Amino acid sequence: MIEIFLIGSGGHARACIDVIECERRFKIIGLIEKDVSLTKNNLGYPIIGVDDDLEKLRNKYKNAFITIGQIKSPDTRIKLYKILDKLHFNMPVIKSPLSYISEHATVDKGTIIMHGTVVNAGSKIGRNCIINNQALIEHDAEVGDHCHIATGAIINGEVTVGDGTFIGSGVVTKHCIRIGRNCVIGSGAIIKTDIPDNQLVIN
Repeated sequence: MIEIFLIGSGGHARACIDVIECERRFKIIGLIEKDVSLTKNNLGYPIIGVDDDLEKLRNKYKNAFITIGQIKSPDTRIKLYKILDKLHFNMPVIKSPLSYISEHATVDKGTIIMHGTVVNAGSKIGRNCIINNQALIEHDAEVGDHCHIATGAIINGEVTVGDGTFIGSGVVTKHCIRIGRNCVIGSGAIIKTDIPDNQLVIN
């Protein structure tokens, strides 16, 4: 199995660990935290260092994955992504075996496709995204970099989601609309029209 370490040790990290274990492609060697005293382990995996150790870890490991969640802002995930990219870490696509990803869809590096998700033909998902449990990305939809599509959200056909946007649980979008960059769409919202950049939408 391919060795990998994870960055982050909260609730989202535990969900990611479950997907990685189910995929049976990577061996998790441990987790990175901001402060090594914050937690001792996570589902049995040790904390092996802090953020400042990433350059040193590159001498030993090639693969890393960001397991910090994203709701209000993607800034922390973007910052870490840029550091890992600069250090030439490989950030794989993690795909739950309980998801469906069309052979005619594309998913970029550092993205996780979680349990029960469907990614349909012609859709494109960017870098460093979270496509959470039971989300639906319909045909020809485009999800930008550093987005989180939360549990049970429905991104309908030919919808565009801009970079850094959070789509909350149970959101439903009308087909062919555009949601801008750095938006937060609250849980349960029904989006029928285009949303400009940097908007907060609460149902």
